[in-house]
Amino acid sequence: MKKTTIALTLIAFGTAALAHGGVGNKDVMARMEVMKTIGDQMKLIGTMAKGEVQFAPAVAQSALIEIAAQSAQIPSMFETRADDPKSEALPAIWEQFDTFTARARETEATAERLAGTVMAEADLGPALGELGATCKACHSVYRK
Repeated sequence: MKKTTIALTLIAFGTAALAHGGVGNKDVMARMEVMKTIGDQMKLIGTMAKGEVQFAPAVAQSALIEIAAQSAQIPSMFETRADDPKSEALPAIWEQFDTFTARARETEATAERLAGTVMAEADLGPALGELGATCKACHSVYRK
């Protein structure tokens, strides 16, 4: 179950990188870059959790801090409604902006709370699962 969750999280974030080609709207591109940065950090944690790279507590902590910092930007990145054919943002973001913002803040708070707690390789899976659940809670409603 743990490996399946990790694999699905990595696949979801990995496909986001392919969406950047041909984006014409600068606001959409800026949002996509924030999400890509978060995805890259999740992937880094995931590769450690899967044993593909050696576990390094400082690297995991740095990734969690970066996820929190990028997540803090999400609400402001979506304040202005901007669209692009390559955008995966659904109109529900602006229709339910308060809920969308609360979910972004939950991701930020979760990453901040987890930073400093991943001290052993065994901590990675639960941290990735918990953080991934906050991403999924938002993406399942607000992303194509």
